[in-house]
Amino acid sequence: MSIEAQRNPKPGDLLISEPFLQDENFVRSVVLLCEHSEEGSFGLIINKPSILKLGELVEALDFLDKEVFVGGPVEQNTLHFIYFGEKSLEGSIPLGKNIWWGGDFNMLVSKLKLGLFDPGSIRFFLGYSGWGTDQLDEELSDEIWIICKDHLGEKTFDFSPEQLWKDLLKNMGGEFKVIANYPLDPRLN
Repeated sequence: MSIEAQRNPKPGDLLISEPFLQDENFVRSVVLLCEHSEEGSFGLIINKPSILKLGELVEALDFLDKEVFVGGPVEQNTLHFIYFGEKSLEGSIPLGKNIWWGGDFNMLVSKLKLGLFDPGSIRFFLGYSGWGTDQLDEELSDEIWIICKDHLGEKTFDFSPEQLWKDLLKNMGGEFKVIANYPLDPRLN
C-alpha cells in the first residue's frame, strides 16, 4: 500500500492497530472509520465484544439476545450501531457497499419490534473511538495504524471478533501477511 494511501483515510476504511500497540483500549483492534475531517475523526472498534447484551441497555429491546461491542473508550454511556443491506433508516450514513452507520433509532426499535428489521444485520457498540484535529493523521504518520482499504463488506463481520485483526492482515497479503503472525509480546518473536 502506498504511503499516500496510508495518509488519506476515508469513512468506511478499517484501521488495524500495529502489532505491538500497548494501549489496552486498542490492542489488536480493528476500527471502522465512520468520520474523518479537519475537525477530527470518529470510529467504532468492531472486534471487541463487551459482556453486555442489548436488552440490558435498552429496555424496549429486551426481547433481543444481541451482543454489544465496545466501540471505544470515549463516552461509553452512548450506544451506536451499524447495519447491513439496503438503507432502511432515515439519517443513516453510507460507509461501504450496503453498510450503514446510525440512523433514526426510534424507527429502528419500531422495525425490530414489528419484525421488519433483521436483528442479524445490525451490530451495536458502547462508546466510540475519537481523535481530535490532526490526531489520527499524526498516529498514521507514527505508523500506529494500518489502513485497510476496500476490504470492508458484510463478510468482514463473518470473521470471529478474536480472529478479525489477524485475518484482515493475512488477506491484505505481502508484508501484512507477515505482520499477522507477530506475537503480542515482541520478546517472543
